[in-house]
Amino acid sequence: MIVGTAGHIDHGKTALVRALTGVDTDRLKEEKARGITIDLGFAYLPAPNGETIGFVDVPGHERFVRTMVAGACGIDFAILVVAADDGCKPQTLEHLAILDLLGVRRGLVALTKADLVTADRLAAVTDEVQTILGGSTLADAEVMPVSAVTGEGIENLRDRLFAAAGERMARPAENRFRLAIDRCFTLAGVGVVATGTVLSGVVRAGDRVIVSPSGLPARVRGLHVANQTAVAGRAGERVALNLAGDGVAREAIRRGDMALDPDLHAPTDRIDVTLRLLAADAPTFRQGAAVRMHHAAAEVGTRIVRLDDGPAPGERILAQLVLDHPIAAAVGDSFVLRDAAGHRTLGGGRFVDLRAPGRRRRSPERRAQLLAMVLPDPGASLAAMLAIAPHACAWRAFARDRALAEVQMATLAHDLDLTVLDAGEDSFALSASGWANFRTALCETLGAFHLANPDVQGLGRERLRLSVEPRLPSSAFLAALQRLAQEGEIALDGAFVRLPSHTARLTPADEDLWLRIAPLLGGSVRFRPPRVRDLAGLLATPEESMRRLLKLAARLGRVDEIAHDHFFLRATVREMTEIAAEVAARDPEGWFPASQFRDRLDNGRKVAIQILDFFDRHSVTQRSGDLRRMGAHASDLFGPPSLS
Repeated sequence: MIVGTAGHIDHGKTALVRALTGVDTDRLKEEKARGITIDLGFAYLPAPNGETIGFVDVPGHERFVRTMVAGACGIDFAILVVAADDGCKPQTLEHLAILDLLGVRRGLVALTKADLVTADRLAAVTDEVQTILGGSTLADAEVMPVSAVTGEGIENLRDRLFAAAGERMARPAENRFRLAIDRCFTLAGVGVVATGTVLSGVVRAGDRVIVSPSGLPARVRGLHVANQTAVAGRAGERVALNLAGDGVAREAIRRGDMALDPDLHAPTDRIDVTLRLLAADAPTFRQGAAVRMHHAAAEVGTRIVRLDDGPAPGERILAQLVLDHPIAAAVGDSFVLRDAAGHRTLGGGRFVDLRAPGRRRRSPERRAQLLAMVLPDPGASLAAMLAIAPHACAWRAFARDRALAEVQMATLAHDLDLTVLDAGEDSFALSASGWANFRTALCETLGAFHLANPDVQGLGRERLRLSVEPRLPSSAFLAALQRLAQEGEIALDGAFVRLPSHTARLTPADEDLWLRIAPLLGGSVRFRPPRVRDLAGLLATPEESMRRLLKLAARLGRVDEIAHDHFFLRATVREMTEIAAEVAARDPEGWFPASQFRDRLDNGRKVAIQILDFFDRHSVTQRSGDLRRMGAHASDLFGPPSLS
């Protein structure tokens, strides 16, 4: 269990931690000289059950509230410290507000310096404390008088912490690993050490991590938990990581960075959030206000975009935070907003969407999506998202932004009966009803097209994708087509899609003529076939009739019109695609000039250029000046006649 102190300067936070643990958390020379805490201090107390209670001692001075927020990140239990002789002061109220905004629900109030006041004063301060606690997450917190000098109440407080440690709520150890870095230093003979609180998951010696948002890769050489060598650090524990790797240095790792599972590295600088403003500051809140945002141990300049009207003091609203630079975060993380000068705490809330859009962010459709994303349970949130437009969710991005592990993703997919279209990073999930609706809409669209165009081979993939809801990204749509083809729902003919029952046919007369044309386009002349005019002369057929039949054959996928009146067999086009890929493979970067392609075809430059221009138009190749390289989906367009 991680215990965090909070309270006004000189109210005895550090002395209380020393009385409980025997450790002086003021480690800096300046702290000892001035008698105040400036940076975070840490101490540990073994519990009777074998666990260790970690203490984070935070500064109480108003100038160091941002350091207090960094220390409050990841605590399980709060001790609000109030000096009995002084009562509640400005930082008492601000620290309580921060704990409330961060959602800290477990804690108690320590009335320090109880030996300096009378019983009547102690009762008055107790009443004052209970009044300020009202309405906060610590409204029911126990108030305990203590004295670090005489030892009064210390043993009772220690026992209360031991009991709380036994009741602590489990953190998400099954999630992927994230650690909020609050210190980084070097030790002679050890190297770089980064310390922080594990927010989720487990880390072990030998693990590979990424320091985010910089993207610095590192290896965990070893680790300490509660100042003891350990084989693993788990969610809810204070951990020191000994990091190694190219570029790993103390200067490369800063407070506010995250050490995390490499799959989670996806920094963001635009986040949709739920936001609650403190009542006193709601009137000053305006669109585009410049503030300081505190998340975990990070602090970043931020501008606020309201997504709701209002706000009303104390109520939660939807807003968008536009950050000055990216941070590493997860959906559900808490944050605190302070004014640009760092003098006042304004409010706080939780992250809802780490990939927030910059446009149409106040539309009814977007609001409906956000209200689904707000649900704290990932399963409930995903089910609500799939029930509304666009009825599909970026599956791996959803899991990554919530730090979900593979086993959790599998459980979600099973429990919600999801259809997951696996297309790498573009994988999309649909509900059972969403997939059924998509499949029905796709087949109905194809059926209507076949009815209106009985002599056409099928509908082009991209045109079909844009005609069916939900409108999936190209890679996910291709995965959907391949699944439906495997199930026999559709047939894939190169770049065209059709129903299996649909077969476009020529009339008997046209079929007879085609059987005479096809041999003239193949064989040794396949790379330079005769044009329409030449074919018409060879077969004693009117040029217009020849042109009509070849265009019809092109619609059936038998030929492709490379240039005006110059038709190549589809098999030849497929062969030329493979030749282009072979030529490109000779160059380390994949680029090739037209001359190399021309030589492989043993063809004239003019025809070779026409073929490459045709490939450019269909994204089989990509051109840069006089060079070309193969496109990402070159093999899809003129692939085998049927993939069903």
